[in-house]
Order: sequence, then C-alpha cells, then structure tokens
Amino acid sequence: MKLHDFKRMVHAQFGPHMENATPSNVREFLDKLQTQWPSAKSNGRFIIDEPALSYEEILRDFFARVLELPEEQAVVSLWTLALELAFADLHDVLEDRFGALFRGIEEPPPESMEEV
Repeated sequence: MKLHDFKRMVHAQFGPHMENATPSNVREFLDKLQTQWPSAKSNGRFIIDEPALSYEEILRDFFARVLELPEEQAVVSLWTLALELAFADLHDVLEDRFGALFRGIEEPPPESMEEV
C-alpha cells in the first residue's frame, strides 16, 4: 500500500487531524485494514508460522522485519501499531481514572429534574 493511499484512508475515516477517532472506530479500521493487506493465506486458511515463544520475541521479530521493509510500508506498519496500542486500552484507562468519580451516582428520574 502506498503511503498517500493510506493517508487518504486515514483522513476519510478519522478526519485530517484524527478528530473523529474513537477506540471503537479505530478497532474497526484496523480490522478492515488487516483484511485488505496481503497475508499468508492458502485456500482461505491462514498459515501461522510463528516461532516466537513470548510476547517480547514477537515484538523483536516485528521490529526486525519492519527494518527490512520499504520505507512506505514500514511507516504504515509502525503507524498502525502505534494507533492500536494508543487506543487499545483507552477504555480501561478512562474507567480506571474516572470510574470512581461516578460509581454510586444514579441519574435522577426525569420528573425530579423539573422540580429543581
């Protein structure tokens, strides 16, 4: 995928300054992008040839392979990884940070709002 095509897709999905990005639509975008990228498929089956035994080994392998990619493909691969990591646990981070503020608070029924 050419970088300018990728930028066009990102801008169409999230806006020119990523202003429309949410954890939900980021996940949808990444899933859709993954189905469009060529992968190791054979007769509709995925071939998983992953010799790594730990998450650290998988990361080392990924970054080593990215260094061998053409520049435009490397940028797209690194950008999508960064996007995924940034938005993957955003919901959990926000829940941890703000959840305690709102626990136990119930919205008043609509009729009590008129009395206020």
